[in-house]
Amino acid sequence: MTILHALIFGLIEGITEFLPISSTAHLIITAKLLYLPDSATLSSFLIAIQLGAILSVAVLYTKTILKNPKLILKIAAAFIPTAIIGLLAYQLVKDYLLESLLTIAIALLLGGIVLIILEKYFARKTIKISETEESLGQLSYSQAVIIGVCQALAVIPGVSRSAATIMGGLALKVSRKNIVEFSFLLALPTMLAATALDLYKSPPHLNDSGLITWGIGLIVAFITATLGIRFFLRYIKKHDFQAFGWYRIIIGVIILLYLFI
Repeated sequence: MTILHALIFGLIEGITEFLPISSTAHLIITAKLLYLPDSATLSSFLIAIQLGAILSVAVLYTKTILKNPKLILKIAAAFIPTAIIGLLAYQLVKDYLLESLLTIAIALLLGGIVLIILEKYFARKTIKISETEESLGQLSYSQAVIIGVCQALAVIPGVSRSAATIMGGLALKVSRKNIVEFSFLLALPTMLAATALDLYKSPPHLNDSGLITWGIGLIVAFITATLGIRFFLRYIKKHDFQAFGWYRIIIGVIILLYLFI
């Protein structure tokens, strides 16, 4: 893997990580388009590059957490079911699902359909929720746990951690801004744990050039993720999530056509 590859992956990771379109799917598809052979080092890189995106959340939301320490407990409550399911499913996903374009296509399609349906239901049944929704810190523990269970579905490539939490939040009638920001914060322990587990299970053997390549990928992911978070927050002020649902469906259909035609 070259520095150019690291730049491309960092850009893709940063742009897609916090949008409900599955960064993992986009990274795997990008690797296929670049004709990079499957390897343990590549798989670890595609997971570890998330650390750059994590750093962007830490930088942007440290004040939010410090002002509302109860959020830490809510995030922990949501993380527990994700951690349990993730540990149980880790080897299965790593061995059989991570490189499966068919799995990714189906997950993108179904996730897109569910996202559109929930958004339409949410928009129809909820009136001025942004004026009546409690603050992010008032998210209940039961809501947090349910969102964490939903996030656990993202162990399946193509589901999208962001999409799963957003869909769970919409079903619970959490405001768009609150569920998006809670999804950002929940990414901190989730992505740290996923990266640490993978690096522990499959430690990469990197030389000096490899360290440079990984470092560049992480830096680019941090910069683009920071911009991506700010874009997403501005976007949801005036738009819903249906465009992302349709995008998922289109990408899923394209992959299926590629596989079977």
